[in-house]
Amino acid sequence: MYLPRHFEEARPEVLQHIMRAHPFATLVTQSANGPVVNHLPFMWVPEGGPHGMLRGHVARANPLWQDTLPGSEAIAVFQAADHYISPNWYPGKASDPRVVPTWNYALVHAHGPLRVIQDKASLHALVTVLTDTHEGGRVAPWKVSDAPADYLDKMLGAIVGLEIPITRLVGKVKASQNRSAADRAGVARGLAAETSAAASAMAQWVPIENRSAD
Repeated sequence: MYLPRHFEEARPEVLQHIMRAHPFATLVTQSANGPVVNHLPFMWVPEGGPHGMLRGHVARANPLWQDTLPGSEAIAVFQAADHYISPNWYPGKASDPRVVPTWNYALVHAHGPLRVIQDKASLHALVTVLTDTHEGGRVAPWKVSDAPADYLDKMLGAIVGLEIPITRLVGKVKASQNRSAADRAGVARGLAAETSAAASAMAQWVPIENRSAD
C-alpha cells in the first residue's frame, strides 16, 4: 500500500479500534491460481499473535480454506470510513486555486498466515464468542444455546473456522492532514453538510482544532 508518512497511522489503539468497530473485512489470500478475495466478518482478540489475532469462519463449501497456499500471507482489510472531498470545501482556494478533488479514507491492513479450525468443540467455542460479542448489547440477546442441539451440530458441520495471527499491522488515515488548518476545518464542515452516514463517519477522522467546541 502506498503510504506517505503524513497519512500513516501506527497507534495500536487506533488500529485495534478500527478492526473492532468495523469487523467486516476484505480478505485477500493466495491460491495456486493467484490472489483470491473474500468478504468476511472477523473478531480481533489481543492474544494469539504479535499484534493479536483475527478469528472468524466460512462455509465449508467455500474453497478458501482448502485453496490457500500453505505458509502464504493473508491480508485482511478493514475500512472505517471513506468519502469524496470537494475542492470547494477549501477556504484556501480563494487565494490559491491550484486545488483538485480527492478521496479521503481510514483503513487497516492486517497481515498474517491463515489457519483452519475444524474440530466441532473449537468451532462451538468460536461461534459462541462471536455471537455473544455481537448480541451482547441487545435487550434480549440471542444465544447459541437457543438453537436446537441437533440443528446446531449440523450448522457447525457446515463451517470451518479461520484464525490469522497478526504478524504486521499497517494503518492509513488519509484525512486532509496535508492541508492547512483552515482547509481541514473546511473539509469537516463540507462533510457535515452532506448529511449522509458515510460523510459523517469520515468527518470524525479529519484533524481539526477545537473539535470538542463544535
